[in-house]
Amino acid sequence: MINEKYFDNFPQLQTERLCLRKQELKDAAHLQQLRSNEQVMTYMDSDLHLDVRTSEAFIARNLASYEKKSGFFWVITAAGTGHYLGDIILRKIDRTNARAEIGYTLMPEFWGGGYMKEAMRAVINFGFKNLGLHSIEANINPANTTSRELLLKMGFVKEAYFRENYFYNGKFLDTEIYSLLKKDFIQQ
Repeated sequence: MINEKYFDNFPQLQTERLCLRKQELKDAAHLQQLRSNEQVMTYMDSDLHLDVRTSEAFIARNLASYEKKSGFFWVITAAGTGHYLGDIILRKIDRTNARAEIGYTLMPEFWGGGYMKEAMRAVINFGFKNLGLHSIEANINPANTTSRELLLKMGFVKEAYFRENYFYNGKFLDTEIYSLLKKDFIQQ
């Protein structure tokens, strides 16, 4: 079901205001700036990128994931200027069930401008229309109301609430799982 041709040449996605391109090592400084921001990382439940080397290692893992045909990691840039806004991913591609997980981060100065909704629409459309996914899931920290609201606006439905299923920073945390089926996605 999964269209494997997209693992031969990384798909660049274009929207009215955005260009989503392959994440590369040259993006490490921007990624480090994004993932060292405590405001951005509040609900990420992962360590801050305190130096560029951490971001370079993160990007190298993402590139390896693409080479293993298990994930796509895009940088979100402004279409006209190429200015770095954030990132968005489709990962954990499950070929048996035609399912993947979406994740995203955005620089705070661009919050509330509809950029992530625009980027998500492009990635979801690619996942369903081109890649051949049947469903896309999102895993969030239950306290992240902004992410929940975005997912609901995009048509995602809450599938599960897992109590203390994720161990991070010395404690067990809860998670919420949302999903979107291809048949329920309305191109907005």
